[in-house]
Amino acid sequence: MECLDEIHVIGGNCLHGNITVQGSKNTVLPLMAGALLYRGINVLKACPRITDVFYMEEILRALGAETWWEDHDLYLDCTHADGSHVPEIYSGRMRSSIILLGPILARNQQAEIGYPGGCVIGKRPVDLHLYVLRRFGAEIKEEEKKITVSCKKLCGTEIVFSKRSVGATEQAILCATLSKGTTTLRNCAREPEIVWLCRFLNAMGAKIEGAGEDCICIEGTEKLCGTKMQIPADRIVTGTYLCAAAATRGHIVIENAPEGELDAFLQVYRKMGGQYEWNSGKLIADGSRVCFSLPFLETEVYPGFPTDLQSPLLAVLATVPGKSIIKENIFENRFKVCHELRKMGADIRVDGNTAVVCGGRLHGNCVYAEELRGGAALLVAALAAEGSSVIRGCSFIRRGYEDIGGDLKKLGGLITEDTGTVFYENIQL
Repeated sequence: MECLDEIHVIGGNCLHGNITVQGSKNTVLPLMAGALLYRGINVLKACPRITDVFYMEEILRALGAETWWEDHDLYLDCTHADGSHVPEIYSGRMRSSIILLGPILARNQQAEIGYPGGCVIGKRPVDLHLYVLRRFGAEIKEEEKKITVSCKKLCGTEIVFSKRSVGATEQAILCATLSKGTTTLRNCAREPEIVWLCRFLNAMGAKIEGAGEDCICIEGTEKLCGTKMQIPADRIVTGTYLCAAAATRGHIVIENAPEGELDAFLQVYRKMGGQYEWNSGKLIADGSRVCFSLPFLETEVYPGFPTDLQSPLLAVLATVPGKSIIKENIFENRFKVCHELRKMGADIRVDGNTAVVCGGRLHGNCVYAEELRGGAALLVAALAAEGSSVIRGCSFIRRGYEDIGGDLKKLGGLITEDTGTVFYENIQL
């Protein structure tokens, strides 16, 4: 059951002030999966308290792990996490649950998972994940609602990915860590999340070289140890808050911004007229001069412009005079948010995987979030719009943003939240 869950916004205020960004969603989820490779305790410090983390925590508990929180530090005791079955009730909620197959298999020689779900922005086929598992020697049985894999001992291998995939690269790294022999991975994804996963596993005793590069080499080891890892600031949340400041022509300071991880976005921010500087680990961003459209921009795998910031950027461009063109190359349904933005007066025309935006004024309205980043984009638009807006379906936003309403209020946004109590099946969050 889901009770009333909406955010009310009065637009028109320029955002101004300092903010500290939560830990990275895309980093912490594979680290939680990696914790299964050690029969003991790992600690993830500054962990974001978001719905997707709670989902993954429930899955680990279902496998037999003990978990507990101390403020924002998440303790994972996988001493007795000997379960091999991830029920569909859990896997159906989040696509990233597929990453658990490798660690469960490495630990227990067999694994079973319901087909992963939880995504409406486009197809995220598991083919590459299954290809990875087969390369390590796993036998796979696919049925209508579940995937079963088995392997007595994973063996090192060489994998050349047909395309760069973050999830498949993470799957291969997790499989290779406890495998027998050496693994070489080529055409790897290069996202910061890959680097952080390798750092985490190396701190546990893994032998991984080449993190963040096209080729990663892993020498399998028989045993790992526990560790503590500080979760880095979330680069997508950082970019979202920069979009909110740009849309309102505000000036903000990100206290703990992930330097070096947002270069492609900051280049675009500067092209629109935004100004920024780094000072002692702080990102100081001035969006007061944002007034230039973007003749052409396309999303790409890292280090290109991230698809996760395409929707919030659309909201900004809807306020910028002139015509902007965005081509989406990653997910075919990433433009779902355009329908709701049009309700607020945005002039956006979508043709296949390309959106043409003619900037102008936005006005408040009642809109619905249908997925995570699109929901954040609606909040960005509402902050810039004239009058009042209501954003419903905000449970989607909370999958990746711990307290987006509270953060934006600290920056001067006029926001109130009506969350009530939200239940997901038998889990109260």
